[in-house]
Amino acid sequence: MFEVKSSRRVDDYIAAALISKKEAQEETLAANTRAGLPAIDVSPPQGKLLHLLACAIGARRILEIGTLGGYSTIWLARAVGEGGKVVTFEVDARHAEVARANIAREGMGARVDLRVGAALDLLPQLEAERAGSFDLAFIDADKPNNAAYFAYALKMSRPGALIIVDNVVREGAVADPSQTDGGAVGARALFEAVAAETRVEATAVQTVGAKGWDGFLIARVI
Repeated sequence: MFEVKSSRRVDDYIAAALISKKEAQEETLAANTRAGLPAIDVSPPQGKLLHLLACAIGARRILEIGTLGGYSTIWLARAVGEGGKVVTFEVDARHAEVARANIAREGMGARVDLRVGAALDLLPQLEAERAGSFDLAFIDADKPNNAAYFAYALKMSRPGALIIVDNVVREGAVADPSQTDGGAVGARALFEAVAAETRVEATAVQTVGAKGWDGFLIARVI
């Protein structure tokens, strides 16, 4: 039986064993807590997974939808290297302010283009800029709009790029039609959109850990 307390202990063990103090961003998480941001950042093992995936494909341009306090943004910015860029969207101006301070403290300011506003308003502007295609997209924002975010990410991604969407299992609600909250409905709409899309190959993986029972979808642009 799944227990959050036990899974958190395992996450802590993984982080202690495999994530160095320099990588861990303890001050970022502490700053987010002090500012009263919701504790919905990816976990440290998940953050490092994003970093490793970005490094594995040599990502130089990354799109992130949902900055929050910048925790995942910093993991991704470390991966793109000098001259790389993470374009990230945050709807809440206060969250963005906290994120900017965290990103600057970690020395990633030059690598991050943080834009404040509703992503569905900002994405068409980004598309119109024609500034080049993305190597990786990470979607972790309001769940009812996941299918729309995925569609934009696909349009702006190069062949071989990865599109990763977090929180798609939702404690099993994705597979339970009786669950009609916005997150569950949004997750099912995402799966349907990806399944119908011939330009990607995809899978999803369930996860357990400090963040509970959830999972992520990962698609590769063909």
